[in-house]
Amino acid sequence: MSTKTFFITGANSGFGFAIARAARNAGHNVIGTVRSEAARTSLLERLPDVHPVLCDVTEFDNIDRIVDQAEADFGPVDVLVNNAGYGHEGVLEESPLSEMRRQFDVNVFGAVAIAKAFLPRFRTRRAGFILNITSMGGLITMPGIAYYCGSKFALQGISEVMRSEMAPFGVHVTTLCPGSFRTDWAGRSMIRTERSIPDYDSLFDPIREARQEKHGAQLGDPEKLAEAVLGLVNSDNPPPQLILGSDALNLVRNRLQSMLQEIEDWEVVTCSTDG
Repeated sequence: MSTKTFFITGANSGFGFAIARAARNAGHNVIGTVRSEAARTSLLERLPDVHPVLCDVTEFDNIDRIVDQAEADFGPVDVLVNNAGYGHEGVLEESPLSEMRRQFDVNVFGAVAIAKAFLPRFRTRRAGFILNITSMGGLITMPGIAYYCGSKFALQGISEVMRSEMAPFGVHVTTLCPGSFRTDWAGRSMIRTERSIPDYDSLFDPIREARQEKHGAQLGDPEKLAEAVLGLVNSDNPPPQLILGSDALNLVRNRLQSMLQEIEDWEVVTCSTDG
């Protein structure tokens, strides 16, 4: 693989850090965004060769300037990894809209703003690769993570359109759809709405408890995901989305089979509206 320059958002932890480390170990140049000076220091202590850049993806008006400066300082970017994001857990009825707005600001608007800063550059160069990290939660749903799934479904759909629009210019767009991995997603990176309606206790409390118990012991290995990413960016024909993890594969496959059955069951009604 030829040497590439990666721009990775949220590079201080989770998938972002794993991909940054794997890319550096493979000899690539890495620009990693962080949100604070403390995070910058932490990243440099662990990966001294990475180029940390202060960037809050929700400060939309600053993003073009940050990307301009990053490319001026470290050269043209070949691969954008849109990793910055977090999880929200809470029963829909109990969760305030302000928490949904924040979830979408980071997971959707932030990711799209970063991508839009690179689209004209990649289009002009007739090259580039955008990896938007969504989730199996962008293809299936589970009780208690409505805002998170909504944000990932949105980014999934936007990414598919982005892929179609950028394909004529030689730019690849792929979404990564991970299952459960040993990151901080279910730990410090998750916002949890306080419980308030007893009617949901029997449905949701066991889900919350199970997620907390499994935190740190999930099946997925972030280092192996990073290895898969490095292989993906070297592909001449990458897929629209790449599911990562056998748990995600099983859940998505079951949902697609169920959806096909639903379509078949209601086909007569579906076609009855033709006029």
